[in-house]
Amino acid sequence: MTTTSAPIVSDSARPDASAAVAAAAAAADDVDRNSRFPSEAVDAMRSAGLLSCSLPDNLGGKSASITELAAIARALGSACSSAGMVFAMHHTQALSLRWHGSGGDLGDLTRKIANEESLLASATTEISTGGDVRTSSCAVVADGDHIILEKNAPVISYGQYADYICTTARRSPDSAPTDQVLVVCPQSDTELEKVGTWDVLGFRGTCSPGFLLRTRTAATNVVPAEYATISAHTMLPTSHTLWASVWLGIADAAIAKARKQVRAAARKAGNSTPPQAAKLADLMVIHQRFASSVTQEVARYETFLATGEPEPTVGFTFALNNLKLDSSVAVVDVVAGALALCGISGYREDHPASMGRLLRDSFGPQLMVSNDRIRANNAHLVLAQRGI
Repeated sequence: MTTTSAPIVSDSARPDASAAVAAAAAAADDVDRNSRFPSEAVDAMRSAGLLSCSLPDNLGGKSASITELAAIARALGSACSSAGMVFAMHHTQALSLRWHGSGGDLGDLTRKIANEESLLASATTEISTGGDVRTSSCAVVADGDHIILEKNAPVISYGQYADYICTTARRSPDSAPTDQVLVVCPQSDTELEKVGTWDVLGFRGTCSPGFLLRTRTAATNVVPAEYATISAHTMLPTSHTLWASVWLGIADAAIAKARKQVRAAARKAGNSTPPQAAKLADLMVIHQRFASSVTQEVARYETFLATGEPEPTVGFTFALNNLKLDSSVAVVDVVAGALALCGISGYREDHPASMGRLLRDSFGPQLMVSNDRIRANNAHLVLAQRGI
């Protein structure tokens, strides 16, 4: 077994996200308008210990559970979609260190990351592999007690602002494309050459252009576990549960705006029930199903982690893939339905009920790891699955 045992729930104080949520909400429109990094929200996360909270408590973190992380991601997503996604993507990498890099020399680095509230980014896609995160063209090259790596990544979210970038590569130049490792690349050892721009419809504050990444770093910064195990045990289920939680937060924000508009219509009608109320009730059904599915899959992941098993079953992976597929569609349904309820006020960018940012952000989830790619993976899984 390659995972490192760590408590799922710590006895230490639970993370408090209220200041980070407030900071994210205050800057959200400016972050979106100017396509800039949500620095206020991340600074508040750092001050509240939210960047280290998922790391093991014996290494300076709080051993926060997936349930706790999902609740924070949802609250941040409601305040600022980009800030929520930064939080979710950071903890996908932090949990990879918690479960697979808590011992030996890498454990010392994990402790340093926790103590310094470092921000972690990832470079798991490569320009030559068509977005397939389970294959790499680039390779780790040994250089004494160091390694050298060069990777052409089409996307590195908030890479310019991260303290470390967790990068996938072939284990060696002679390794197969699927024989991958994860390398923790410190900012001080790494050069980023921007090879693209980030002028997009939504999630503008994630600042995700392409980069040519070059690093020469300590060989001990290579995570000892096989990347296949890291991906199946941690990266895939963490990204699906935390991303879906952020998208649920977007839906929460849309519902709140729609409810406010419908209540205003009720007051204008002398506190009688306006026709929009029935449509709001119908929309709440979609929202509640969305919330229930996220809660169910977060609980599924908690149960799996409690078993201590190194890799999940085919059925587990299929269920988590479906969470991503369903959530990425549900968020559009909720936001579009809320826009219809808000009418012209929701269509205006200068109105408190504006749905512009939420609507644009809601279409991003179907493209973040393409739904078509996940469906193709599901097709392979259902053939491999035995039983129900």
